[in-house]
Amino acid sequence: MAFIKARLTVNSDLLRVLFSECFVLSYRHAYHAGNHADLLKHLILVRCLRYLRRKEKPLCYVDTHAAAGGYSLLADEPQKRCEYQSGIEKIWQQDDLPESVADYRNLVAEYNPQNSLSRYPGSPWLAAKILSKQDTLWLHELHANEAENLKTTFNHDRRIKVVEGDGYQGAVALMPPPQRRGLILIDPSYEIKSDYQQVVETLQKLHSRFATGVFALWYPVVERQRIDRLEKALRCSGIQRINLYELSIKPDHSDYGMTGSGMIIINPPWGLQQEMPQALPYLARQLGEADSGHYRIETLVGE
Repeated sequence: MAFIKARLTVNSDLLRVLFSECFVLSYRHAYHAGNHADLLKHLILVRCLRYLRRKEKPLCYVDTHAAAGGYSLLADEPQKRCEYQSGIEKIWQQDDLPESVADYRNLVAEYNPQNSLSRYPGSPWLAAKILSKQDTLWLHELHANEAENLKTTFNHDRRIKVVEGDGYQGAVALMPPPQRRGLILIDPSYEIKSDYQQVVETLQKLHSRFATGVFALWYPVVERQRIDRLEKALRCSGIQRINLYELSIKPDHSDYGMTGSGMIIINPPWGLQQEMPQALPYLARQLGEADSGHYRIETLVGE
């Protein structure tokens, strides 16, 4: 035990050094619904859940920052930026989609029963749609209004537990889930500087309690140094089997705002590693601005 505590102390000190100079991103999700970052995040979430559902055994899904169950793209917030036009709209009517991307697009289409792109589903809706009656979903949301919206949206779904409170602490408290199978999505806004440090510390705690779980961490690409620090912290975390999938629509540049985003997956399903080399190049071509879209697929830590 003494060795374990010492290692965690060293890692915490390292995290404070790595992230002490990080800037803050203002990211209110309603303004960005359906953009390129949502597309990547939800594509990978859908594929991970699909692979987990191939087994009959029940599983647990945990969302640390659930936000709303879905969004109207005609509302004031999305219309101010129309970011969905550089995201989901660009693949909405494409007939040459890779199979994994088509599966995701078809789920979004189910959320739009009028066959026109006017709504966009959040991760809670996508997870609820894919998971079975025997599965359990825990949706954490710190903001009271969003938590109340989630409760209203999923009021009649007995699988779903909406928790108004800190998703980091809530997720750790649930580990290990009784099902011994599950996916935990960590998707903060990164409005708070400490989020970059906290996501790594939370992943360490989660993994120490549930080493076989699938953990999905979303991050924005605003300044490349932030991502370099995040990757270094994860490489030093002691966690194995970490893959990174990143999609950007323009070159890295601090003046451009969020140029891309990424998903870091711990214990990635085997099929995901086979699909993303087809899906991400396609999306980089379709979504990239002035032919400058690009992607990364990397193994941060192997077996």
